[in-house]
Amino acid sequence: MKKIALLLFLLNSAFLFAQKEISGVVKDKTGNPLPGVNIVEKGTSNGVSTDFEGGFRIKVKEGAILVFSYVGFATVEKTASDQLSVTLDESNGQVLNDVVVVGSRNTKRTVVNSAVPIDVINVKEVTTQSGKIEINQLLQYVAPSFNANKQSGSDGADHVDPASLRGMGPDQTLVLINGKRRHQSSLINLFGTRGRGNTGTDLNAIPAASIKRIEILRDGASAQYGSDAIAGVINIVTNDNVDELTGSITYGAFNTHAKGDFLPGTPNTEGYRLDQHGNGNSYGKDQDFDGGSVRVAANYGTAIGTKGGFVNLTGEFLNKNKTLRPAYDFRKGFGDAEMRGVNLFANLAIPIADKTEFYAFGGSNFRDTDAYAFTRNDGERVVESVYPGGYTPRITSKINDNSVAAGIRTQSSGGWKFDLSNTFGMNKFQYDIKGTINASLEEKSPHEFDAGGHSLLQNTTNFDVSKNYDSVLNGLNIAFGTEFRVEKFEIFAGEEGSYTTYDTNGKPITDPTTQSAPIDPVSGNPRPGSSQGFPGYSPANEVNESRTNFSLYADGELDITDALMVSTAVRFENYSDFGSTVNGKLASRLKITDHINVRGSISTGFRAPSLAQIYYNLRFTNFNSSGATEVLLAPNNSPVTRAFGIDKLNEEKAANASLGFTASFGDFTATVDGYYIQVKDRIVLTGYFDASSLNLGVSEAQFFANGVDTSTHGLDLVLSWKKKFGSSQFGATLVGNINDMKIDKVKNGSLDEATFFGKREKAFLLASAPDNKFGLNLNYTFKKFDAGLAFTRFSKVVLVDYADEDDVYNPRLITDLTLGYQFTKSLKLSIGSNNLFNVYPTKQDEQGNTEAGGYWDAVQMGFSGAYYYARLGFNF
Repeated sequence: MKKIALLLFLLNSAFLFAQKEISGVVKDKTGNPLPGVNIVEKGTSNGVSTDFEGGFRIKVKEGAILVFSYVGFATVEKTASDQLSVTLDESNGQVLNDVVVVGSRNTKRTVVNSAVPIDVINVKEVTTQSGKIEINQLLQYVAPSFNANKQSGSDGADHVDPASLRGMGPDQTLVLINGKRRHQSSLINLFGTRGRGNTGTDLNAIPAASIKRIEILRDGASAQYGSDAIAGVINIVTNDNVDELTGSITYGAFNTHAKGDFLPGTPNTEGYRLDQHGNGNSYGKDQDFDGGSVRVAANYGTAIGTKGGFVNLTGEFLNKNKTLRPAYDFRKGFGDAEMRGVNLFANLAIPIADKTEFYAFGGSNFRDTDAYAFTRNDGERVVESVYPGGYTPRITSKINDNSVAAGIRTQSSGGWKFDLSNTFGMNKFQYDIKGTINASLEEKSPHEFDAGGHSLLQNTTNFDVSKNYDSVLNGLNIAFGTEFRVEKFEIFAGEEGSYTTYDTNGKPITDPTTQSAPIDPVSGNPRPGSSQGFPGYSPANEVNESRTNFSLYADGELDITDALMVSTAVRFENYSDFGSTVNGKLASRLKITDHINVRGSISTGFRAPSLAQIYYNLRFTNFNSSGATEVLLAPNNSPVTRAFGIDKLNEEKAANASLGFTASFGDFTATVDGYYIQVKDRIVLTGYFDASSLNLGVSEAQFFANGVDTSTHGLDLVLSWKKKFGSSQFGATLVGNINDMKIDKVKNGSLDEATFFGKREKAFLLASAPDNKFGLNLNYTFKKFDAGLAFTRFSKVVLVDYADEDDVYNPRLITDLTLGYQFTKSLKLSIGSNNLFNVYPTKQDEQGNTEAGGYWDAVQMGFSGAYYYARLGFNF
């Protein structure tokens, strides 16, 4: 027994003497220290992170290899020595080994060894190899299950693109900026938009030039982050580089020659292009190109002090003209909206003590947009003496989106990390309707109206705590915290003429028994009131509602062995307007070999009804080939809503499960993940109910309701390979998504199902979850020359038109090409084309029953055709 004890003592002593403590500092190429760099002893789970001054200490075996990895920088391996000074260079290579912020509160977790699927997109690399100038469109082509739609004829949605993950709604994906909750848009999607009845976050309000990378967690995460994270989380990490001025100037335009056989005289075909200088009902000169856009962006950072402080500033200007495409006579202005915008963003961090820093970031976005509404050709809405032959009103909007976040983070001597922060955000839409008329005023009517608008305010306070225990098995990370959020939704009225009907004496009609509107001499019908194109919000529509939310969360990750990791999370939420909910998550990763991991998760989730879904209300005119109908969208708390048997809105409830694997073999990486998402009580916008007998001044009414249960299963695929051959480098990435959503139950109660959520409404919901999408991205670099070629296949989509017939959009393959040349160290010129071969969706028939009034509806590939561009990039 003594011999055994002596042997164990000697072995233990040999092990102790074989270890040594290594210290050093990690900096970037400009000499600034890098805090949070992940340092791991190769082949083990032994690791540390650098402090705020880039310093580190780690005990390792004699002769060990240390691996230094940091998001956005190339991974470096160094042999352990007493004092190490390591410099990391920014990387354009693989990102699957990068440490990630989203999906885990463990600062040592990377994409490959995470328990859930995460995409990390290097925005600087992607934007230099693509002509896409908006974040939504960029992600559409590089993330497997991300989908976004350009809209037309959908009022405010013409100016904010609805986007989604894994076929869920735009409001079922949570957006974070630097790990902090981003406010949503005040806009609620109506009419034929994808994500109909949903609100969402306006990603295009964030300048692409300010973004370092985008992390997309494709897994249910309500137990970690709270409401809205049913489909996943998008975390945008902003630039922190210093002593570098980068930017670009981009110009591009669309090919106007749409493919297809169109009837003679079809608006926006040869000889019949809408004259944008007229009243929207006359034709002008043909154009070969339209939708011309200019984007100027610049980013600059400078150091603050000598201990890692910095401020990084971004400015962006965008001017984009309208596109016009073949359409029916009642929608002569079919196409993309015009937009002029300015985008500013700042990110800063200032050390205020040892291991303590103050940080802040925020931005301001302003957009002035202009889109055509439906054409008024004749009838009581046309005053011939004002607009001979009719007119096409324009819906213009001024969108202001502002945000600021500030906080203090620190680390105690015991390794505890604390983060106290407050994030404020506000989105505001102001509508001005131009080229219009209040027909009840006839010749006395103004041609432009302030139609009011809506706004959403959100203020979020967070306190987060975490600690990593290297000594517990192979590593334990625990985190807990609390969040308090205030939300406020407002609808404000426009000017009187935008919402009022006047009598024959020009007085507002307050008593229909004694007052009457003027009569159209041609149709014999009363002249309608309100601004045509978009009726203004009236004092009766005004809303000023708020609520609060309090939450507590805890999560933990335990590396049981080098091969097995388990994580869990639980979160409690209490809303002042509907009560409490508790959600949980369990996830695990098993390392099968040094190169292959298997991972999976199960979780519950929820999404609270937005204030807009509860309180939004509007009277509007619904146009189609059969004519115009007046509709009331009643708020959920309205007596009218209750009279139809629609209940108070409750939270959506979800169950998620995923199973997949990751593989990494040198230059090749792969992730394949299957998923299942069940959502009960999804909030939808109903169809139109007959309201003609209710004396509401409208023919139809519709509502928000917890209307359907859905189940979705699918597969996400990301395969990536990159290889150097002398002075050349070649890369190939295949991304794909296969998705199948089913409507399990329509919760129409005693109401007619075909009206409550019928064939058309079901088609809109399912079109948000296309059957599949695959993209192959090829990149080649040789010295100063680079080229990119991308193929994206969009699957078949079926919508239902106003004639209750299927509008089938067959699969399409889109090709993008970009060519670049680095003239000097500071200047690079790129030219290219998105949709090189000018491919359009399947053309629909001439009956004019599409939702948007064009020969195509809003599908994922868009309807504007080929886009050609040139971009001059600079770096000083």
